[in-house]
Amino acid sequence: MDPMNRGPEEFNHADDTVGVAGAHAEPGAGPQRPPRDREPVTPEFGPRAAGLARTVQLVSGDFLLTVNPVDGSEIENCPPGAIPGRAVRRSAAERAEGERAARPPLPPGLMTPTPALLERQEERARLVRLLGRGRSVRLTGPAGSGRSALLDAVAADCAELAPDGVVRLSGHRRTPTELLHELYTTVFHAPLHRPDRAALLERVHEIGAVVVLDDLEFGGTTLEELLMATPECAYVLAATPDVPAPQSDSHVEEVFLSGLGRSASLELLEQAVDRALTDEEANWAGDLWFESEGLPLRFVQAGALLRQRDHLRGEPNSLDLYGFPMEEPAEVSVFSGEGREIPLPTLGEGAAPAALLASRLSEAARATLRFAVALGGEVPHQAHLPALVGDTHADAALGELLDSGLLSPVGSRYRLAAGVLTQLESTGYATDSAERAHAAAQHYTWWTGHPSVTPERAAVEADAVLASMSALVPGDQGEHPATAVKLARTAAPAFAAGLHWGAWERTLRIGSEAARLTGEVAEEAYFHHELGVLSLCNGGLDRARAELEASIGLRGALADKRGTVAGRRALALVEDRSGGLLRGGRAPAAEVAPPARYEEPKAPPAGVPSAVVTAQLPDPGVTLITRRDTPVGAAMPKARRTLFGGARRNLIAAGAGALLAAVLGTVVTLGATSNNNDGDGQGDHVKQQQSANEDDGSGGLNADPNNPAGSAKPGDNKGGGPASPSKPGASSKPGSSGQPVPGTSGSPSTSGKPSTGPTTSSKPSTPGKPSTPGKPSHSPSPTPSKTSTPTSTPSTPTTPSSPASSGGSSPPTPTTKPPPSSPASTSPTSSAPAGSKPPTTSTGPTKSAPATSTPSVATGPA
Repeated sequence: MDPMNRGPEEFNHADDTVGVAGAHAEPGAGPQRPPRDREPVTPEFGPRAAGLARTVQLVSGDFLLTVNPVDGSEIENCPPGAIPGRAVRRSAAERAEGERAARPPLPPGLMTPTPALLERQEERARLVRLLGRGRSVRLTGPAGSGRSALLDAVAADCAELAPDGVVRLSGHRRTPTELLHELYTTVFHAPLHRPDRAALLERVHEIGAVVVLDDLEFGGTTLEELLMATPECAYVLAATPDVPAPQSDSHVEEVFLSGLGRSASLELLEQAVDRALTDEEANWAGDLWFESEGLPLRFVQAGALLRQRDHLRGEPNSLDLYGFPMEEPAEVSVFSGEGREIPLPTLGEGAAPAALLASRLSEAARATLRFAVALGGEVPHQAHLPALVGDTHADAALGELLDSGLLSPVGSRYRLAAGVLTQLESTGYATDSAERAHAAAQHYTWWTGHPSVTPERAAVEADAVLASMSALVPGDQGEHPATAVKLARTAAPAFAAGLHWGAWERTLRIGSEAARLTGEVAEEAYFHHELGVLSLCNGGLDRARAELEASIGLRGALADKRGTVAGRRALALVEDRSGGLLRGGRAPAAEVAPPARYEEPKAPPAGVPSAVVTAQLPDPGVTLITRRDTPVGAAMPKARRTLFGGARRNLIAAGAGALLAAVLGTVVTLGATSNNNDGDGQGDHVKQQQSANEDDGSGGLNADPNNPAGSAKPGDNKGGGPASPSKPGASSKPGSSGQPVPGTSGSPSTSGKPSTGPTTSSKPSTPGKPSTPGKPSHSPSPTPSKTSTPTSTPSTPTTPSSPASSGGSSPPTPTTKPPPSSPASTSPTSSAPAGSKPPTTSTGPTKSAPATSTPSVATGPA
């Protein structure tokens, strides 16, 4: 393609209605523009091709926040390489440049010079002296007493007093946290970085500056929080008497600012009119001084009234609106109707001069006042006045209003002066407030979403934007909530990227309420998502969880997959920071410890003994038997599992684990040293305690269950050595654990010595009389019924023997036996072959309760 003749697609004009003239004409043809009579007077802003959204990435604490105006902000843990380094201090020149940029803009045209500071030398010297000693001062005075003018003079005197210079802040609708962030950004250079609470307090702790804070709106403990966070700063706090006072132990000096004296008030009025007062004017000014108690604002406005009177009278020394001398009019002014004699204002008009001053201003100035009344006292920037008023020269109206004393500077903008809003509302300036607020909101919706408007520029005019938005929502006054939703949707990302998060939060809350009123579910989900992200950045995890869950629910109902994914990612960070992620998606409350998680190991291959745990109480005659309701190896009830646990949960889990290990150890030890016989004769292993018959020539042990006269000897292994002890097996009945074990002795008898405990046969063998080797001892035993029920009582507590005395450290191997069909003798005595070495037996005493029945058929290990 020829580089000199590029098509419209390279300039994103392919879909424009007008586009580039001659773009589709033949090569070499000149531009073909439509006739002028067919062109519209104003360009039509039709739909353009979709471009990339204006996203901004910034770091908040250890989060990486991507402000996305389309789908909502995305938040994630900041990669180590993206975390900014330690912010550096600004130089004196940079601080001065920033202070000039933060001052209200100067309106065009010449205005009267700023009056001199009268009768304030004593207060000025005291403030400078206290600040030089590092003391903080609270300057208290009524609205219109000249606090801002005195602060300007004090700031100029203290310019070289502190290492970080003088920092000027506005407390109008600001919280302590917002003021700390503004102080941080004024002293340190940290673009696109908002530190978290801990880092913010650490850095502002190092700032040493004289902080001039005007229009303070809080006191008490909240003010003490601000002062304690910045111990190296000296504050001069300007507030009205209705603001709460500091705490008594805060060591903040109090300086009260009263009105001017009579002579100083007359001097101020002469400076305003730039001439000497007549006797009539001086008497009128004296009455005004008595009524207003010497407030400087009243005499500034009174000077504006006298200048307007001179202009109407056509005095040669009077000036026009732009400061040029006016010629004497050829005919009588239409304002007076009485010729050149214009009477002085009445005393009431001098005390409340807003209506009279406004009636003598230009139409653009009066329209600006109507917009200011509709916005609750906020005056739009002079760059917006031509679009709002509809006059290309409306930007000069700001100079008229400021010259008339109807405006006062607040931070980087202007507001209606004290009392002016009430006076204008009483004279009919609020009749069309709803329509003007709607027009202002529509204008700001277009302006905040324009690509040429930077986030910093939008953050400067946040108060006017918020005022126009708030006027459309609350109560019966709000008639256009849909416009408030659109304005909040476009302004919120700009405030977030401009690091004005106080305005960002207020915008989101107003937008959420407006979206709820209009029923726009998608927009309401967006506002909830943004509020959740903002709360997460500020450390409010509970609020963040509630907002994000609400957003996820609304977006799930709308099948908004991308928004739902973004919300779930943010919610995962909330759960991570809150200390745990539960299976249900919610983390336990921080003050409520979760239940301890009890887990049991799987059963060994041969089973574990019955879970009968006996504990000896202080009373020897009382035995506590604890039954485990859940069988070993069965599924435990589902418990709430946490991925991350706090210190309290770890402590509870550790204690539960130690207790569980002790209980299981006791159970395994008891089972390893017992015979594990069931009380109902249905045990896993049949204890054969009768000598094996080796004379029948069968070549093996005579353990035929059909032979009631002989049974196998458990310790006979044809070699004369000790028999392998039987391993404790599991019960043949699942779920029968916990039943009392009657019948057998604690340890099998493997030698020719008789057992010390009682036997289970009907005729006990004679102690000390061993059986003849090789011949079984024939003891008559009754043949019980197959359905016999044991009548023995539970066994008494047994003393477990050590593992070393029970057969070594290796587990015993169970011996499989065929199921007998007839009962065998239950004599506990057995004879060993002659000359065999007796096996090692347990040294501890063993006791057992007698039983009246023999063990039943063995089924082998479970």
